[in-house]
Amino acid sequence: MKMKAKGILVILALVVLAVAVESDPDTVTKVKTVRGKKVCTKGWECNQWSQFCCNETITDYFQVYQFEEWFSKRNTPVAHAVGFWDFQSFILAAAQYEPLGFGTTGNKTEKMKEVAAFLGHVGSQTSCGYGVATGGPLAWGLCFNREMSPSQSYCDDFYKYTYPCAPGAEYYGRGALPIYWNYNYGAAGDGIKADLLNHPEYVEQNATIAFQAAIWRWMTPIKKSQPSAHDAFVGNWKPTKNDTLSKRVPGFGATMNILYGERTCGQGCI
Repeated sequence: MKMKAKGILVILALVVLAVAVESDPDTVTKVKTVRGKKVCTKGWECNQWSQFCCNETITDYFQVYQFEEWFSKRNTPVAHAVGFWDFQSFILAAAQYEPLGFGTTGNKTEKMKEVAAFLGHVGSQTSCGYGVATGGPLAWGLCFNREMSPSQSYCDDFYKYTYPCAPGAEYYGRGALPIYWNYNYGAAGDGIKADLLNHPEYVEQNATIAFQAAIWRWMTPIKKSQPSAHDAFVGNWKPTKNDTLSKRVPGFGATMNILYGERTCGQGCI
């Protein structure tokens, strides 16, 4: 009888736990209608009222084991940022932008493609596998979190009234999509609400900030004449006639043009 009573208590405890999890305000999706449109919040990962929060969020389809497989060599002895990059930092950073559509736009396949495209850029920009390591460059993403041998301080006095260089600060490349120059640190800092102009070192000290700055760059149009990389990838951008004639179309190629076109486009096969 004692064993039976114990079993009943265990079952009751599990039921109570299940109900508690079910009603946890941090995990329940809330829905309302605003101006005829359905909007949702979805706990910590999508905590603003948004149409995108009604969709699956990134942790619904992208798990830590996949992150570990994609960036499996980032903590090897030859990597330069051992112990820095991790799945949790990426998800915490992404959570700020999921209500804006990052990884939450379109159907499941489209959402997965955007996250893959973003991390593809991150991997290529932080790889130490070009010509030196086994497995090829794609296996060595997130090897770096900073430029190893900066040739200059990247301070441009042209921006001294908007983004003046802080005394002693160095604006060399840092981050998941590396930031260079004082004006870019200033703009990214404004975007993620962190004082990166006076403290650019934050980007190489905190992986969440590094990912945040990169996702902000992905989501934000930098030039008035260009869409954001996000908009170009998910199809929100409509090419002009000139774009079409120049073979610029929505997709991954357009995101390369937007993110670092001045370094790659029009320079032959590099």
